[in-house]
Amino acid sequence: MTAADAMTPEAGDRPGSVTPETRDRTGSVRPETRDRAGSTTPEAGDQPNSVTPEARDRTGSATPEARDRPAAPAGWRLRPGVAVTPLRDGLHLRGRRGSVTLEGSSALPTLWRVLEGPLRGGESARVLDAAEPGSALRKALDTVLEQLRAHDLLVAVDGGAAPDWLAATGERPARAAAAIAGSRGEVTSAAPDCPLAEAAARALGHGGATYDRSVDQDLPAGGILLRADGAGPAVAAVIRGGTGYVTAPGSPEQARADAAALAGRLEPGTAPASPRAFAALLGGSAAHRLLCAVAGLPDPAHEGDDPRLVAGLPAVLVATARPSRAEYRTWLGPQRLDSDRQVTLAPADTLATALNRVAALSGPHVGAFPEPLPGTWPQLPVPLAACELPDGTFVAGAPRLDLARLDAFCRVAELGSGAACLAVGADPGHAWGRALRRAAERAGAPLFGAGPLPAADWSGHPQARHWWTTLTRRLGVRARLEVVRAVGDGGVYRAVVVCQEGAGRAGGPVRGWAVEATAGDAAAFAALSAVTTVVATETGTGVGQVRGPDGSTASLAAAGAPVAAWEDSGWTAGWLAELAGREAALQSALRRLTGLRAHAGPPAADRGPAALLHAFGFCVLGPAGGDR
Repeated sequence: MTAADAMTPEAGDRPGSVTPETRDRTGSVRPETRDRAGSTTPEAGDQPNSVTPEARDRTGSATPEARDRPAAPAGWRLRPGVAVTPLRDGLHLRGRRGSVTLEGSSALPTLWRVLEGPLRGGESARVLDAAEPGSALRKALDTVLEQLRAHDLLVAVDGGAAPDWLAATGERPARAAAAIAGSRGEVTSAAPDCPLAEAAARALGHGGATYDRSVDQDLPAGGILLRADGAGPAVAAVIRGGTGYVTAPGSPEQARADAAALAGRLEPGTAPASPRAFAALLGGSAAHRLLCAVAGLPDPAHEGDDPRLVAGLPAVLVATARPSRAEYRTWLGPQRLDSDRQVTLAPADTLATALNRVAALSGPHVGAFPEPLPGTWPQLPVPLAACELPDGTFVAGAPRLDLARLDAFCRVAELGSGAACLAVGADPGHAWGRALRRAAERAGAPLFGAGPLPAADWSGHPQARHWWTTLTRRLGVRARLEVVRAVGDGGVYRAVVVCQEGAGRAGGPVRGWAVEATAGDAAAFAALSAVTTVVATETGTGVGQVRGPDGSTASLAAAGAPVAAWEDSGWTAGWLAELAGREAALQSALRRLTGLRAHAGPPAADRGPAALLHAFGFCVLGPAGGDR
């Protein structure tokens, strides 16, 4: 039976055909969105004929204008590179920017064989005209084409020729090609025989651009600057040894500043085994970013929806020859000249957002701060994260590793922001919680009652009991724990743990302390701090500082994290939720007790670590007053 016979109304009345009635009853059109690695997720396919909001937002097909257009007029064709997998009762189509699964009839693969050739050639109207209006075949064709258009697998043929690389992603490839052809680029290098410049020029030519060559010895050694139309968009790239960078598109001045800052991070290192192949990778990537900027296409850094990138900030391509690897990383240079580099993100609203920014600020090659990592540190009985500093390793512990990583980063950021920095936090509440607890601890005995509370006041807290027994029984440390209440305020407690008999590598007493809203919370964090110090000093070498946790991270950890009804304070999630509920009242009480005054934000002229932290949404507390 021919494909046309299979789609007659009579055939469409049989089970398995693609009539609307059959599709509503037995079939589905399952849209899928692509994840960072290019795989697909089927969660959206639970509803027949559904189109996920993500797909609609990405492709623009949910606008009224898109819905009013015919399914596939003569000016539409299949995007180059779209791959098709026949299924037993359907098809799976996937392209660079979207994918969709069509199911519901064993005739769909046959239908696709009829449609594919004309659709790849931009002649879908010929197939539609041959199908009788209102027939099952026409309805099936309309349905398939509508879903292809909705998932960005069709591209408009707008009256001109365009290379496949533009047609694979551009909304109007011919216009993009005309914009590239109408501009004149310039490839500037520090030396006339630069392999990176040769590779970039070759890539520009393959992309349809014309260009000039020039030499500028002010560029970093091994670096190039690509720009379009003089003051148009520019991209810089630099290679030294086996590492290289490609900057985000910007003004020529911004690209030069970024290239100089990135070149300063490179060490000569070992040259790649194939230097010209490495130069081709970086030069081609730089040309690609410039051509996309000229053509009005999305920057390649944001084409794959990489969850590691921080939305709203530029990204630099980092490439290494050994191992062979290239990835985009969020990066803001010290000189932020262009308007898109002068952004300030809102404070993080969840722990996941804060850690995403921590990774961007502390990653290899581009990080301004040491990266907090578990490394080879033991994760039992307490999770540990460490940062390597010039004067030794800084170690932080917490009930969970993600909290330890945030604590370690904030402490290292405080050290890097200068002596005037009181605290760094992922949001103002986090920063104030850290600063106020330290102020109360420094004040010491004058703020707290003379006599310790009975052990019964804190020993019933499940977290305090757990960490105290971990310290004294599991680790076998002889210690004393005392909890005192603040003078005149029943909502603040201070706990101190002193470990005897040479606990720790240095042979002296180990001390843990905490200031919290209840006696049990204070005892738990003080004991946990002591456990952190004992484990870190006994298992690590070159440990410079050890810091235990406090309850200031609880609000971030609890935000957006549902807690089951049975998760009480004996469970970490339940305890964090309880701590978050007490944090505001605790900070109010600590402000009354300590009188601490501080200002949030870096000094007005600051271009150092504090300003970078502020741009990423972190709160930097400094002394009140001054030029800010």
